[in-house]
Amino acid sequence: MEALETVTRELGRAFGATEVSFLIADLSGRALVRLTHVPLADSVLARVTASGERGEARERATVLPFDGGPTEQAVRTQTVQVVPPEGAGGETAGAWTLLAPITERGEVIGVLEMLLREEPGADTKERIAQMAHFLAFVVIANRRHTDLFEWGQRSRPSSLSAEIQQRLLPASRTCEAGAFTLSAWLEPASDIAGDTFDYSLARDHLHLSVTDAMGHGVAAALTATLCVGGLRGARRRGASLLEQAASTNASLVAHAIDKTLDDYVTGIVGRLDLNTGVLELVNAGHVPPYLARGDEVRSLDLPADLPFGLFTETSYRATSLTLEPGDRLVFVTDGMLERSAAGLDLAGVIARTRDLHPREAARYLADSILDETGEDLRDDATILLVDWYGEHGQVRTTVSGADPARASARLV
Repeated sequence: MEALETVTRELGRAFGATEVSFLIADLSGRALVRLTHVPLADSVLARVTASGERGEARERATVLPFDGGPTEQAVRTQTVQVVPPEGAGGETAGAWTLLAPITERGEVIGVLEMLLREEPGADTKERIAQMAHFLAFVVIANRRHTDLFEWGQRSRPSSLSAEIQQRLLPASRTCEAGAFTLSAWLEPASDIAGDTFDYSLARDHLHLSVTDAMGHGVAAALTATLCVGGLRGARRRGASLLEQAASTNASLVAHAIDKTLDDYVTGIVGRLDLNTGVLELVNAGHVPPYLARGDEVRSLDLPADLPFGLFTETSYRATSLTLEPGDRLVFVTDGMLERSAAGLDLAGVIARTRDLHPREAARYLADSILDETGEDLRDDATILLVDWYGEHGQVRTTVSGADPARASARLV
């Protein structure tokens, strides 16, 4: 935290700011958390303690829910937002507020907030945006060694099963590359039900998976751990897609026999050839994905084999699909289709969110299922989206860690 405070302090001084704050993305995906606040030596705008502020020893964290205002606009559009003194209130009155997204490969880490005495020009905004991107790497490097960043991100308590589940997910929920953008979201049920998602970008391939372990609570989380560990281990040994499926199935069966359990995992495992756009998929008893192509959204006719962990002799098949530029694939778990959400037109929601960045589209889909169920999920709801652009090897046009051409439009 001292490293982060030092960097933000020097950035503030370099641009003549009176105060600087680091706002980290909340794990709920629906708020930011003011985790670091640095009033500079000549500050005339001392920030008062906010209501709802959490504290632990010397650390402070204040949740700032998204409300459609400038902070959410900075995240959504991936552009620097400037709020004039008359548009700010409370402790920021009398200062220009600059909000720069802190992003790396499309993954929103947070927002850099600066209070300035004068209106920033275009050059100042561009340089601060670049420094915010640099700050992303400071956070990434330092959070490997501490729980403080994650403590700040957690605005709600976490159960043991939720703790296990979070450790299974990739460190970054979003990945922008030249040929594609991937983003995923997991909306947990009140009693964690064992959903996971995973991906890994190789030189010429994108590996991905969405899995759903049987049951609820710690038992489901432990079964999910075996499944994800099996898939990752086989993938890292260089196994083919079918070998990954067979190896993972064998490991789960062996564990179930040894512990006299009756556990299994449904899932879809995929490998996308970035040179050809050919996507191989193995369906282990899972909900088929949706393909949005042009104006059409349809569920893929994907043959299903048995879930992982039932029988040693289970054999798996790979189905190939050639993607076209502009395609969007949406993988979900059955929590998105639970009975209490029968009124949700999932294909229709996918169609309505085509213009959103996968990051915002995933959150919109999660919000839709929460609205439909009255925020009473009986099963985890997981969404993984892949937008395909083609032309592997093309230069990705980035500004401060994100491609502005892919960002979502401003909220109106």
